[in-house]
Amino acid sequence: MSVVAPIRSAAVLGAGVMGAQIAAHFANAGIPTLLLDLTPDVAAAGLKRAKSLKPDPFFTKEAAALVSTGGFDTDLPRIAGVDLIVEAIVEQIDPKRALLERVDGVRTGETIVSSNTSGIPLASLAAGRSDAFRRHWLGTHFFNPPRYLHLLEVIPTTDTDPAIVERVRRFADVHLGKGVVIAKDRRNFIANHIGIYSALQVMTVLESGRYTVEEIDALTGPLIGRPKSATFRTLDLAGLDVLADVTANLSLPVPPIVRMLVAKGWLGEKSGQGFYKRDKSGGESQILVLDPATFTYRQRQPLRLSAIDALGTVDDPTARLRALFFDDGRAGIFLRETLGRTLLHTASVADDIAYSLDDIDRAMRWGYGWELGPFEIWDALGIDRILSALHASGIDGDEPAALASLRRSGRSRFRDGALPAASPELVLLRSAKDASKVVNRNAGASLVDLGDGVLAVEFHSKMNTIGGDTIAMLHAGVQEAERNFSALVVGNDAVNFSAGANLMLVLLEAQEGNWDEIDLMVRGFQKATEALRFAAVPVVVAPAGLTLGGGCEIMLHADRVQAAAESYIGLVEASVGLVPAGGGVKAMLSRRLDVQRLFETIGFATASTNAADARRLRYLDKTAAISMNRERLIGDAKALALDRVREGYVRPQPEMIPVGGEGVLAALKLGVHLAWRAGRISDHDALIGRTLAFVLAGGSLPEATQVSEQYLLDLEREAFLKLCGEPKTLERIQYTLKTGRPLRN
Repeated sequence: MSVVAPIRSAAVLGAGVMGAQIAAHFANAGIPTLLLDLTPDVAAAGLKRAKSLKPDPFFTKEAAALVSTGGFDTDLPRIAGVDLIVEAIVEQIDPKRALLERVDGVRTGETIVSSNTSGIPLASLAAGRSDAFRRHWLGTHFFNPPRYLHLLEVIPTTDTDPAIVERVRRFADVHLGKGVVIAKDRRNFIANHIGIYSALQVMTVLESGRYTVEEIDALTGPLIGRPKSATFRTLDLAGLDVLADVTANLSLPVPPIVRMLVAKGWLGEKSGQGFYKRDKSGGESQILVLDPATFTYRQRQPLRLSAIDALGTVDDPTARLRALFFDDGRAGIFLRETLGRTLLHTASVADDIAYSLDDIDRAMRWGYGWELGPFEIWDALGIDRILSALHASGIDGDEPAALASLRRSGRSRFRDGALPAASPELVLLRSAKDASKVVNRNAGASLVDLGDGVLAVEFHSKMNTIGGDTIAMLHAGVQEAERNFSALVVGNDAVNFSAGANLMLVLLEAQEGNWDEIDLMVRGFQKATEALRFAAVPVVVAPAGLTLGGGCEIMLHADRVQAAAESYIGLVEASVGLVPAGGGVKAMLSRRLDVQRLFETIGFATASTNAADARRLRYLDKTAAISMNRERLIGDAKALALDRVREGYVRPQPEMIPVGGEGVLAALKLGVHLAWRAGRISDHDALIGRTLAFVLAGGSLPEATQVSEQYLLDLEREAFLKLCGEPKTLERIQYTLKTGRPLRN
């Protein structure tokens, strides 16, 4: 296997919204980055704007220090020695070509030059440049916001050296955490080509007056496996001026409604109004909706879509999409006119814009948040059935090229199974399960043989909450790994590692006064986390997304942690009126942390904003590793587990943990009292604070001393049970279960 040269430094030309955020994400990856614009002041202002954005493009404030700024006239020579230059100035061909001519005169050696253009053909931008420039030239189209959207389209030209393409692809995948697709050098590349075409079909239907904005968003959101922002909220967030520009790049007419909105300056979120408008005139904020017929804003209207009501409790997005697409009413008519036309168009242009159908599906999944890509939809709904429904609706035309090719092959589906991963190493869990390597399973979790002597515990309950089934499988995983494997990984491929304990079980038992049952639940979970900690084989926990409460406690008891960069980790039990009881307090105290700071972190239910922030909060220690690409997480965790085996892992022994006793307890309780007196916390907040303080101090011991791990586990359990008996705690749990938000009572 050839070694791909690393990229260790970068420059971004253009400090606008995208340029500054691309620089920020390079910094997140530890890459020193030079951010240039017309003048040093313009570049500095762009960086300052990026630092103020929400959601934050930077992992930490420290990461921002890796970005330096300058001006084109004064600092362009500084780009000579960097490994990668990304052009991200205004989306116009002439200014881009003029700047690239200057770059060609400065770049040296193996420096790669790319453009973040969202649709201008790359060959046209590089026309007239030197041979060396063109060999090192390609497109790198990031999606906004670059930190959070997974897709990166890499667009080589016919002159680009294939080694350069692979170098950029590998860097983006491993170090930036991107899902990379290689696109052909056509206007708008893959995702925007299809996404904008789809949006234009929706605009046509909206302008017909047959459907309201809110009806269309209901039919283009989660119901069919799309993001909650659906169509019009997404366009408002992206900017309607951006939609107009990208549409023009496709040489398509900009929809009249979009032209009018742009002319009025109603550009969406950036201007405060677009298809939606936040109205605060009545004293209470509310969202108003655009009426395209009058260009005024009105209250939301009830949906007139009986097909949605008929879906009832159907959870499977594919089943929902099938029911809606083939519906005889308004929902079906809409989806056939919009999604149906988009499927036909995609099958017509596939060969022109992409090197594989798989990349088209990945691009729409990663860039637009579709749960199923276009060709996955063809297969899921049935090609002949879709064509028949479209024909019945009067939507016909020549057979698309991709369908004609499929017919010639004698096949009836584009794929025999699921969309394959971009690389086999990215689907360890799925591949193992497909190969029937599930060792054991129940409703909450499974044991999966990952190969090479590594066993995995995979959670698969709703939101991966922790109940009796999960706890049983954690115990079973440790026992099976100790008997027949060399190491154990705890992780999954879901968005969230675990949202914590199953609060519904706690609530039901508490409402019935079944304190012995709650006591047994807590003891069982403590035994599970202790089993992980003292296993005879190394245990690697792989958190990603929400890793809260009990999920965090599982992580804290691992031998090592391999965390996804976007991990939101925290002991957040206080937000539902409780304290950690699965060993979380004990595990954090064992790290010899400042008790006051630890009290504030747990007491205010602070969760990290990413894995680097989790290091700051000390949820992750210095040995924890971070995977920038979520899809590589399980593979990286397996590799770390095998490293621990090779290093000669020895299971730890129980330790004595220092606690402060009465002195620390008094200081913490005084802080709680002062916050209560100042009105910053409620009576119940104060009770939770005093209870947490009691555990952190080691109880009412007369002086600082050392206590056993079991002593602290008992304190946690007793405090948890005490708070479960408080009516206001039960109110908090009930409210959170209903709304997903914390209650301050």
